[in-house]
Amino acid sequence: MKRIYKCLTIVILAILLISCGQKEKFSKIPHIEFVSVEKVDNGTNSDSQADLTIYFQDGDGDIGLNETNNNPIFSIDSPYYYNFFIHLYEKQNGEWIKMELPTPLHARIPYLSNDVPESIEGKLTIRTFINNPNSIFDTVRLSCYIVDRALNHSDTIITPEIIVKK
Repeated sequence: MKRIYKCLTIVILAILLISCGQKEKFSKIPHIEFVSVEKVDNGTNSDSQADLTIYFQDGDGDIGLNETNNNPIFSIDSPYYYNFFIHLYEKQNGEWIKMELPTPLHARIPYLSNDVPESIEGKLTIRTFINNPNSIFDTVRLSCYIVDRALNHSDTIITPEIIVKK
């Protein structure tokens, strides 16, 4: 009887160890964190662009789109043509107002891993516009999130205030 319990215990431990080894390091839902936003010196003594850097994690590594990702879900007329979504907010009379710009600030980031599924993490920098030329307000911030190929949305992050030289 003791021998059966020992064998059964060994089998259960082996199953637990094997199943633990198959777990993903991170969630399949992308996670992002704000790292930095740095204005780009364009030599004109006014600000127009900034480099937005985020830290990301993804449990199955399906972040990114390439030229072949053009089926209807990712086509140019789809909301998911982009996978890095950026929104500009202006501080107007003490209140943050989301700007509706003629051209979106969103970006289409490339594949970050070719070995899907695998847990990936790292930093990603996107250059984006920060100056609304049709506005007199000089304080802005950005919000952003990413979407993976399974259409999982990350959390949304918001940058600190950015003072824009007009």
